[in-house]
Amino acid sequence: MLPTPKKFFLTAASAEGYSELTAFDNALLAGRIGNINLIRVSSILPPGAEYDPELSIPPGSLVPTAYGYIISKVPGELIAAAVGIGFSEDTFGVIMEFAGKCSQKEAEARIEAMLREAFASRGMKLVDMKIAATEHRVERIGCALAAVPLWY
Repeated sequence: MLPTPKKFFLTAASAEGYSELTAFDNALLAGRIGNINLIRVSSILPPGAEYDPELSIPPGSLVPTAYGYIISKVPGELIAAAVGIGFSEDTFGVIMEFAGKCSQKEAEARIEAMLREAFASRGMKLVDMKIAATEHRVERIGCALAAVPLWY
């Protein structure tokens, strides 16, 4: 059982590779999360978790992470990924992820809409949000990735 995370940051990055896996790995590296082991989690930010944009996580750590990504092999195709966190006044937050064949601006708009819906569905007041997004024009094999790593 992992302890409840106390810190987080948002990241979004894009990269190329000579294979789908290396494109994904290069995007992880560009996003500062390439040397950790991601444990994919769903969409709740623990109450009281602190935003730390300079957070440094030790290599090899097992890290709960909400993320979305897209890989494309179509040269010239525009891909994007985004994550967002919606914050309540006094309780947990909600994380949303998106990746698709669109612009960064479109991905950001999708995240904002999903956060508003998530808070409405929970009957909670949305008081703030943070969004990180990236877009990438594919050259050979490209990856766009956005993530929220959660740390202790």
